[in-house]
Amino acid sequence: MSTEPDDAGQPEVIKEPRRWQDYGWTAQVIKNDDDEGWAVAMTKIGASEPALIGPWTMGRDKKNPKPLDTNAFHTLVKTASEFVRRQEQQEHARLHQSVVVTAAGARWQVNLDIVPDDDDPHATLSAVGPDGEAAASRRVAASFKLNARSAQAWVEGGFGKPG
Repeated sequence: MSTEPDDAGQPEVIKEPRRWQDYGWTAQVIKNDDDEGWAVAMTKIGASEPALIGPWTMGRDKKNPKPLDTNAFHTLVKTASEFVRRQEQQEHARLHQSVVVTAAGARWQVNLDIVPDDDDPHATLSAVGPDGEAAASRRVAASFKLNARSAQAWVEGGFGKPG
């Protein structure tokens, strides 16, 4: 069976013993290189690499893998989707940090937005004042460490070059 899109532009639904494709995901049962068992690779359609690879159950003959079925595929899609969502949340938290400090008698939100560019990695340090308006923005090194102390020093220092 092909994985070509159908007339509506959706990838073809495939339900084979070792390969299922539906709901934006492909499950492929593969030989586990580490031992005598089997694994299942879950790949988001359009992605070049699997998002998740996990062990797969042996069949009754103890040599071949158990065939994929509807319940197993739905469980795999749910697990892989949750795994990808957690990775995205962790990456967002790593690249977008925020602290709230009190300086000069007011509450300030200080944000650090990291741009992980291969050629020019950097970050933008910004402050939002008590009125909710952007008060300052400055380019800093991607390695800048944002914490309450560095944020407060930057605000109290008049938003100059962070120390």
